[in-house]
Amino acid sequence: MLLSVKEIVIGARSSPLSRAQVEEVLSLLLQHHPKTSFLPKWFETTGDLDLKTPLTHLEKTDFFTKEIDEAVIEGICRIGIHSAKDLPEVLPESLCVIACTQGVDPSDVLVLREGEHLETLPLGAKIGTSSLRREKNIKALRLDLVCVDIRGPIDTRLALLDQGEFDGVIVAKAALIRLKLIRNTFVLPGESSPLQGRLVITSKKADEEMKELFACLNFS
Repeated sequence: MLLSVKEIVIGARSSPLSRAQVEEVLSLLLQHHPKTSFLPKWFETTGDLDLKTPLTHLEKTDFFTKEIDEAVIEGICRIGIHSAKDLPEVLPESLCVIACTQGVDPSDVLVLREGEHLETLPLGAKIGTSSLRREKNIKALRLDLVCVDIRGPIDTRLALLDQGEFDGVIVAKAALIRLKLIRNTFVLPGESSPLQGRLVITSKKADEEMKELFACLNFS
Protein backbone atom coordinates (compact mmCIF):
# COMPACT_ATOMS: atom_id res chain seq x y z
CA MET A 1 0.00 0.00 0.00
CA LEU A 2 1.29 3.48 -0.87
CA LEU A 3 0.96 5.57 2.29
CA SER A 4 -0.62 8.96 1.68
CA VAL A 5 -0.46 10.33 5.20
CA LYS A 6 1.91 13.24 5.81
CA GLU A 7 0.45 14.71 9.01
CA ILE A 8 -1.32 12.58 11.62
CA VAL A 9 -3.69 14.04 14.19
CA ILE A 10 -2.82 12.30 17.44
CA GLY A 11 -4.48 12.28 20.85
CA ALA A 12 -2.50 12.13 24.09
CA ARG A 13 -2.55 13.38 27.66
CA SER A 14 -1.33 16.93 28.20
CA SER A 15 1.22 16.18 30.94
CA PRO A 16 4.93 16.88 30.33
CA LEU A 17 5.62 13.12 30.43
CA SER A 18 2.97 12.40 27.81
CA ARG A 19 4.34 15.14 25.56
CA ALA A 20 7.79 13.57 25.84
CA GLN A 21 6.28 10.21 24.93
CA VAL A 22 4.68 11.68 21.82
CA GLU A 23 8.03 13.15 20.77
CA GLU A 24 9.63 9.74 21.31
CA VAL A 25 7.09 8.00 19.07
CA LEU A 26 7.51 10.63 16.35
CA SER A 27 11.30 10.38 16.54
CA LEU A 28 11.12 6.59 16.14
CA LEU A 29 8.63 6.84 13.29
CA LEU A 30 10.74 9.38 11.40
CA GLN A 31 13.53 6.83 11.13
CA HIS A 32 11.25 4.79 8.87
CA HIS A 33 8.90 7.44 7.44
CA PRO A 34 10.86 10.73 7.36
CA LYS A 35 8.11 12.81 5.79
CA THR A 36 5.55 12.13 8.53
CA SER A 37 4.57 14.70 11.15
CA PHE A 38 2.15 14.82 14.09
CA LEU A 39 -0.57 17.35 14.85
CA PRO A 40 -1.16 16.76 18.57
CA LYS A 41 -4.43 17.28 20.41
CA TRP A 42 -3.82 17.29 24.15
CA PHE A 43 -6.38 15.95 26.60
CA GLU A 44 -6.93 16.02 30.34
CA THR A 45 -8.38 12.61 31.09
CA THR A 46 -10.57 11.56 33.99
CA GLY A 47 -7.43 10.35 35.77
CA ASP A 48 -5.75 13.74 35.33
CA LEU A 49 -8.70 15.66 36.73
CA ASP A 50 -9.67 13.27 39.55
CA LEU A 51 -6.81 13.47 42.04
CA LYS A 52 -8.76 12.04 44.97
CA THR A 53 -9.81 8.56 43.84
CA PRO A 54 -7.11 6.06 44.92
CA LEU A 55 -5.48 4.25 42.01
CA THR A 56 -5.09 1.00 43.91
CA HIS A 57 -8.27 -0.47 42.43
CA LEU A 58 -8.26 1.36 39.09
CA GLU A 59 -5.51 -0.50 37.24
CA LYS A 60 -6.54 -1.88 33.85
CA THR A 61 -9.45 0.57 33.53
CA ASP A 62 -9.86 3.50 31.12
CA PHE A 63 -9.16 6.03 33.89
CA PHE A 64 -6.31 7.59 31.87
CA THR A 65 -7.46 6.76 28.32
CA LYS A 66 -11.23 7.28 28.03
CA GLU A 67 -11.26 10.77 26.52
CA ILE A 68 -8.53 9.94 24.02
CA ASP A 69 -10.26 6.71 23.00
CA GLU A 70 -13.46 8.64 22.39
CA ALA A 71 -11.64 11.19 20.23
CA VAL A 72 -10.22 8.41 18.03
CA ILE A 73 -13.61 6.71 17.76
CA GLU A 74 -15.27 10.01 16.80
CA GLY A 75 -12.61 10.77 14.18
CA ILE A 76 -11.23 13.81 16.00
CA CYS A 77 -7.87 12.04 16.19
CA ARG A 78 -6.42 9.38 13.92
CA ILE A 79 -4.43 7.62 16.66
CA GLY A 80 -3.92 7.68 20.41
CA ILE A 81 -0.54 7.42 22.14
CA HIS A 82 -0.48 5.97 25.66
CA SER A 83 1.76 4.48 28.28
CA ALA A 84 1.23 0.77 27.75
CA LYS A 85 0.54 0.21 31.45
CA ASP A 86 -2.35 2.71 31.31
CA LEU A 87 -4.38 0.71 28.77
CA PRO A 88 -7.64 -0.78 30.02
CA GLU A 89 -7.92 -4.55 30.08
CA VAL A 90 -10.49 -4.36 27.27
CA LEU A 91 -10.36 -1.63 24.63
CA PRO A 92 -13.53 -0.15 23.12
CA GLU A 93 -14.83 -2.54 20.48
CA SER A 94 -13.91 -0.40 17.48
CA LEU A 95 -10.30 0.24 18.60
CA CYS A 96 -7.13 -1.85 18.55
CA VAL A 97 -3.46 -1.58 19.45
CA ILE A 98 -1.45 -1.16 16.25
CA ALA A 99 1.99 -0.93 17.84
CA CYS A 100 3.76 -1.44 21.16
CA THR A 101 7.23 0.11 21.22
CA GLN A 102 10.37 -1.55 22.52
CA GLY A 103 10.40 1.00 25.31
CA VAL A 104 12.96 1.97 27.94
CA ASP A 105 13.99 0.73 31.41
CA PRO A 106 10.89 -0.86 33.03
CA SER A 107 12.16 -0.61 36.63
CA ASP A 108 10.41 1.00 39.58
CA VAL A 109 12.66 3.32 41.57
CA LEU A 110 12.48 4.95 44.97
CA VAL A 111 13.44 8.61 44.63
CA LEU A 112 15.09 10.16 47.69
CA ARG A 113 16.44 13.62 48.38
CA GLU A 114 20.09 14.17 47.52
CA GLY A 115 22.48 12.62 50.04
CA GLU A 116 19.87 10.31 51.56
CA HIS A 117 19.83 6.51 51.45
CA LEU A 118 17.24 3.81 52.09
CA GLU A 119 19.13 2.73 55.21
CA THR A 120 19.24 6.23 56.69
CA LEU A 121 15.55 7.07 56.31
CA PRO A 122 13.93 7.65 59.71
CA LEU A 123 11.73 5.01 61.32
CA GLY A 124 8.25 5.22 59.81
CA ALA A 125 9.42 7.34 56.88
CA LYS A 126 6.58 8.41 54.58
CA ILE A 127 6.79 7.00 51.05
CA GLY A 128 4.52 8.27 48.28
CA THR A 129 2.98 5.61 46.05
CA SER A 130 -0.49 4.75 44.75
CA SER A 131 0.34 1.15 43.81
CA LEU A 132 -0.22 -1.88 46.05
CA ARG A 133 2.44 -3.75 44.07
CA ARG A 134 5.02 -1.02 44.69
CA GLU A 135 4.01 -0.85 48.35
CA LYS A 136 4.62 -4.59 48.71
CA ASN A 137 8.05 -4.28 47.09
CA ILE A 138 9.21 -1.40 49.28
CA LYS A 139 7.96 -3.08 52.45
CA ALA A 140 9.97 -6.18 51.53
CA LEU A 141 13.01 -3.96 52.16
CA ARG A 142 11.78 -2.16 55.29
CA LEU A 143 8.53 -3.04 57.01
CA ASP A 144 8.46 0.19 59.00
CA LEU A 145 8.08 2.43 55.94
CA VAL A 146 4.64 4.03 55.72
CA CYS A 147 3.15 4.17 52.20
CA VAL A 148 0.85 7.12 51.53
CA ASP A 149 -1.24 7.68 48.41
CA ILE A 150 0.21 10.28 46.06
CA ARG A 151 -1.24 11.58 42.80
CA GLY A 152 -0.41 14.05 40.05
CA PRO A 153 2.28 14.38 37.38
CA ILE A 154 5.88 13.41 38.07
CA ASP A 155 7.06 16.99 38.61
CA THR A 156 4.36 17.52 41.27
CA ARG A 157 5.32 14.34 43.10
CA LEU A 158 9.01 15.22 43.04
CA ALA A 159 8.22 18.73 44.30
CA LEU A 160 6.36 17.24 47.29
CA LEU A 161 9.45 15.16 48.04
CA ASP A 162 11.75 18.16 47.79
CA GLN A 163 9.44 20.19 50.05
CA GLY A 164 9.57 17.51 52.75
CA GLU A 165 5.97 16.33 52.43
CA PHE A 166 7.33 12.84 51.73
CA ASP A 167 10.58 11.10 52.61
CA GLY A 168 10.59 9.25 49.28
CA VAL A 169 8.40 8.67 46.24
CA ILE A 170 8.23 5.63 43.99
CA VAL A 171 8.07 6.26 40.23
CA ALA A 172 8.80 4.46 36.99
CA LYS A 173 12.44 4.81 35.92
CA ALA A 174 11.10 5.32 32.39
CA ALA A 175 9.45 8.58 33.45
CA LEU A 176 12.74 9.99 34.75
CA ILE A 177 14.52 8.91 31.57
CA ARG A 178 11.96 10.52 29.27
CA LEU A 179 11.88 13.77 31.24
CA LYS A 180 15.69 13.77 31.41
CA LEU A 181 15.62 14.04 35.21
CA ILE A 182 18.68 12.95 37.17
CA ARG A 183 17.70 12.12 40.75
CA ASN A 184 18.95 10.13 43.72
CA THR A 185 17.27 6.76 43.10
CA PHE A 186 17.20 3.21 44.43
CA VAL A 187 15.92 0.45 42.13
CA LEU A 188 13.17 -1.57 43.78
CA PRO A 189 13.32 -5.36 43.72
CA GLY A 190 10.38 -7.42 42.50
CA GLU A 191 8.30 -7.22 39.36
CA SER A 192 7.29 -3.92 37.81
CA SER A 193 3.97 -3.31 36.08
CA PRO A 194 3.54 -5.38 32.88
CA LEU A 195 4.69 -3.37 29.83
CA GLN A 196 6.03 -0.53 31.99
CA GLY A 197 8.36 1.70 29.98
CA ARG A 198 6.69 0.83 26.68
CA LEU A 199 4.31 2.98 24.62
CA VAL A 200 1.28 1.89 22.63
CA ILE A 201 -0.42 3.39 19.61
CA THR A 202 -4.13 2.78 19.13
CA SER A 203 -6.38 3.38 16.12
CA LYS A 204 -9.69 2.24 14.71
CA LYS A 205 -9.65 -1.43 13.77
CA ALA A 206 -10.59 -0.49 10.21
CA ASP A 207 -7.69 1.95 9.74
CA GLU A 208 -5.37 -0.21 7.63
CA GLU A 209 -3.20 2.77 6.68
CA MET A 210 -2.27 3.47 10.31
CA LYS A 211 -1.61 -0.22 10.93
CA GLU A 212 0.85 -0.30 8.05
CA LEU A 213 2.49 2.99 9.00
CA PHE A 214 3.18 2.00 12.60
CA ALA A 215 4.06 -1.65 12.01
CA CYS A 216 7.74 -0.63 12.08
CA LEU A 217 7.41 0.32 15.78
CA ASN A 218 5.65 -2.83 16.93
CA PHE A 219 7.66 -5.06 19.28
CA SER A 220 4.70 -6.89 20.87
